[in-house]
Amino acid sequence: MPANKIRDIVVVGGGTAGWMCAAALSKVMGTEQYNLTVVESEQIGTVGVGEATIPMILLFNQVLGIDEDEFVRETNGTFKLGIEFVDWRRLGHSYFHPFGLFGQDMDGVPFHNFWLRWAKSGGANADSGRFNAETEAARLNRFMRTPDTQNGALPRINYAYQFDAARYAAYLRRFSEKRGANRIEGKITQVHQNPTDGFITSVELEDGQQIRGDLFIDCTGFRGLLIEQTLKAGYDDWSHWLPANRAVAVPCAKSGDMTPYTRATAREAGWQWRIPLQHRTGNGYVFSSEYISEDEATAKLMSRLDGEPLAEPRVLRFVTGRRKKSWDKNVIAMGLAGGFLEPLESTSIHLIQVAISRILAYFPRDFIDPKLADQFNRDMAFDYDNVKDFLIAHYKVTEREDTPFWAYCKHMDIPEALKTRLQIFQERGDAMVRQYELFKEGSWWAVLSGQGMIPDSYHPVADVISEEDLRQRLSRIRTAIQDRVNAMPVQEAYLRDAKLSATA
Repeated sequence: MPANKIRDIVVVGGGTAGWMCAAALSKVMGTEQYNLTVVESEQIGTVGVGEATIPMILLFNQVLGIDEDEFVRETNGTFKLGIEFVDWRRLGHSYFHPFGLFGQDMDGVPFHNFWLRWAKSGGANADSGRFNAETEAARLNRFMRTPDTQNGALPRINYAYQFDAARYAAYLRRFSEKRGANRIEGKITQVHQNPTDGFITSVELEDGQQIRGDLFIDCTGFRGLLIEQTLKAGYDDWSHWLPANRAVAVPCAKSGDMTPYTRATAREAGWQWRIPLQHRTGNGYVFSSEYISEDEATAKLMSRLDGEPLAEPRVLRFVTGRRKKSWDKNVIAMGLAGGFLEPLESTSIHLIQVAISRILAYFPRDFIDPKLADQFNRDMAFDYDNVKDFLIAHYKVTEREDTPFWAYCKHMDIPEALKTRLQIFQERGDAMVRQYELFKEGSWWAVLSGQGMIPDSYHPVADVISEEDLRQRLSRIRTAIQDRVNAMPVQEAYLRDAKLSATA
């Protein structure tokens, strides 16, 4: 193990991943004891389509001390209450995956068990979304940041953001440079390694300049310049479960309501995203090239835009999966360099955030400890595997087989762990969620029930209370949620009145 103290940290690649990492390191670790350098090239574009997030990004921004109002204005951001899924279960059907909780857990078991009892006994308007404030607000395009209720009976409104990823990276670059991060413009032509142990010692630019480092963060996108091209860390290919391997993306002019949610519409060979920002709408078609050509997918996307296109469409090619090692020797990969899971549940930026939090937790003091690297790799593998299984469920649990793509997804074999989880959920409504999984019971309930998997039974505790008591409890929850939603303005008015628009 090298005995040199960690002092020089080099982030290779900018974009969202590179500047999120630089911002966190400059804020938490500081630049007095550490030299922090970001090497990026304007000749190499960034993917820049990760415009939708999940609520954990609020914690990341809070750790950095970022003012939320300023952040929303700087990134042309909008608020997000969840994701609407259109045509996933069957054509003409839609459901909503919200960030917030359903109802209120009662007698030690999740709320959906009581809802299931009520629905199976003929409950009127048996729609579990009516017991979720985020779903009800999204249906009316309403949003408002609200504090916890005084009596604590209902949780606060949970939300994330939809924003311009390029503007977010630029914002974090300014943040990082103010705190001492050094940016070097240049294209890397050579990577130098220690001939004894294979550790990377420096990267060399086109002009011959060498940037040495003790710890390198690889944010070079799909190519994985350090982690894969140099160190050959290996890659687990998951395309047999998640067959989409292309995405075509294009922004269009803003049209219609500024919805406080992302929309994912199932298409003939994949799905289409719609992400409304203040100044434009982000669009993309994630698809499998085995079932539709790039040209046809592009034409389909362009014909389905809400407004006039604002740029030429870009096609991205990828292989779904993750690195076998996210941390190898003195290189830690994050973002697309660490792995890729399609943005169906807006987890791309979250996985960057998770990697950053673990870098900070396991930051080496005087040398690279292989034990820490091994633990980092196990933790990241757990997170990627958890998200992978959740995404697979969207495709597997469907009534659709009207196209070859959907027929393949419906009948494909799936990982044993997911197969067991789905069987237990079908039998008793329990998603068997472990403590550190990203997606909790409410998320599994929203997606699986939305896709048409209604459990055969529920937890026996839900049978303990009387039918009248159950009816009254549900009525109180429903009324409280509706009162909260009725007090919310539509999002566009909220952004204007709270002076959160980019022109404010």
